[in-house]
Amino acid sequence: MFLMLSVRAWADLHLHTLWSDGTLDIAETALRAKGMGLACIAITDHDTISPELSAPVQKIAGVEVICGAEIKVDLFGVRAEVLGYFLDPRSPALRELFQWMKRARRERMQAMIRRCNELLGLDLDFRRVAARARDSVGRPHLAQALVEAGVVPSPEEAFRRYLADGMPCYVPLPRPEVAEVIRIIRSAGGVAALAHPGILQLDDWEGILRRLKEAGMDAIEIHYPYRALGIEPEIAPERLAELARNVGLISTGGSDDHGPGSGKETMGTVRIPYATVERLAALAPSTA
Repeated sequence: MFLMLSVRAWADLHLHTLWSDGTLDIAETALRAKGMGLACIAITDHDTISPELSAPVQKIAGVEVICGAEIKVDLFGVRAEVLGYFLDPRSPALRELFQWMKRARRERMQAMIRRCNELLGLDLDFRRVAARARDSVGRPHLAQALVEAGVVPSPEEAFRRYLADGMPCYVPLPRPEVAEVIRIIRSAGGVAALAHPGILQLDDWEGILRRLKEAGMDAIEIHYPYRALGIEPEIAPERLAELARNVGLISTGGSDDHGPGSGKETMGTVRIPYATVERLAALAPSTA
C-alpha cells in the first residue's frame, strides 16, 4: 500500500546496497537518507531485489522505501540500464529474469578473473570474489580483490587500468532487450525509467525516447550527479528534460549512491520533489 507523504518532502530514487555493489544494508541506507533530510528513497540494486524488501513500498527506519532494481538492457544496440520502481518482489517474471542474469554475471566474472590471473600472474579464486557480494557479484568486488592483492591502490584505479570497458580484463555482460525488460517491470506492477541517459552515446535522442515510450517506459532519470562523478554528459540534462516533456516521459532523478567507502558516495547530491514520486506511483499497477 502506498504511503502518502507531504509534497514538501524530498526523494532519491537511485540507491545501491550491499545486496549488489553497495556497502550498507537497507536499514543503514534508510537511516543515512533520513539523516540527510530525505523522506523517500528507492533501492535499485543491480539485477536483483533484496529479501529485506517485502512489498512495492514500505517504511524502514522512518523512511518510505520503494522496491526497485537497476536492470542491464540492450537499448537498440547500445548497452544501457533501466530502473524499475514499485516492483512486487514476488513477481515470477522478475525472479526468472534475475536468475538468468545471475548466471550470466557469474560466467562473466569467471571469465574476467581468468583474464586477471593470466595478465597479472595472480591466483584469484572466483568463490572468494563472489563471497564479497551478498547476492549479485560484479566488477566492484573484483576491483576490491585487485586492491587487496596489491595490484592497484584503489578500486577506481582497478577500473581505469583493467576492468572498464575496453580495458584488458573487461568482458561484456549479455543483456536482455529493453522492450522485454520494460514488459517484465510492468508485469511486476512497476514503472520503468531510463537510468543516467547522459552516459549514452545516441544520435536520435527524440526518436529513441519515442520508441521507449511506445514500449511502455514511463520516466527518464534527468537529475543525476554527472559532474560530481567526473562525467561530462553526452547531452545536456536541460535539453533531455525538454525532449522528455515532448514525448510524455516523467523527469525523475537519483544519486546512484553506493555507500561510504565505495568510491561512489553521492547521497545528497540529488533531491527530487515528492510530487514526482506521486506521479510515478499513480502509474504503477502495484500501488493502484
